[in-house]
Amino acid sequence: MAQYLAEIVWQRDNQNFLDNRYSRRHLLLFDGGVEVAGSSSPHVVPLPMSDATAIDPEEAFVASLSSCHMLWFLSIAAKHRFCVDSYRDAAVGVLAHNAQGKMAMTVVTLRPAVVFSGAHLPTRAQIEALHHEAHEACYIANSVTSEVRCEPVV
Repeated sequence: MAQYLAEIVWQRDNQNFLDNRYSRRHLLLFDGGVEVAGSSSPHVVPLPMSDATAIDPEEAFVASLSSCHMLWFLSIAAKHRFCVDSYRDAAVGVLAHNAQGKMAMTVVTLRPAVVFSGAHLPTRAQIEALHHEAHEACYIANSVTSEVRCEPVV
């Protein structure tokens, strides 16, 4: 069993909190020392209470799924001796009402575009199989109830 830590820090800084117009900007601190600016999404809490330049939880959710899938894909491709030169994913998450009527990230679509090189190049079917195997192995995808789609750009 492994534990993963994230520290979230928000300060009122003399803002009038009780009028509900306080800044939602905060820091996400990770165990490796990285600090990332966080905020609510401007789609959820209007500007200026949100900070559009900071990562919001919805974006972090989509990025987490995309990153996990990519890391598994790279590992599996290397195991199969396919040389990956680049990997880019334009992942999209949809926030909507779920079956229980609650707002949820209902669908996340990964759209990875992978460039390979070398004499041993995968076929389209092999690329799709690599993505399927990566999806099945991804800890994050295995941890969520929303649908996660993978539509590789080949």
